[in-house]
Amino acid sequence: MKRHFMICVNNRDYEASLEIRKIYEVLHDKTAERHHQIRVIDESGEDYLYPEKYFAPVRLPSITKEKLELTAA
Repeated sequence: MKRHFMICVNNRDYEASLEIRKIYEVLHDKTAERHHQIRVIDESGEDYLYPEKYFAPVRLPSITKEKLELTAA
């Protein structure tokens, strides 16, 4: 499965878990999406649900995606 990444644009109430302007790996979760949330691997290294409005899509060059996928593996 391809990895998906988004950038954090807001961390209100989650300052210890999320860093603004940092790119995070997002895991597919249909149930979360129905509740306007996304599942993100945060600073703890675990995946948690966060409001989807706290993140923005980011387009990365293929080489950057490949490197991120290697480091996340």
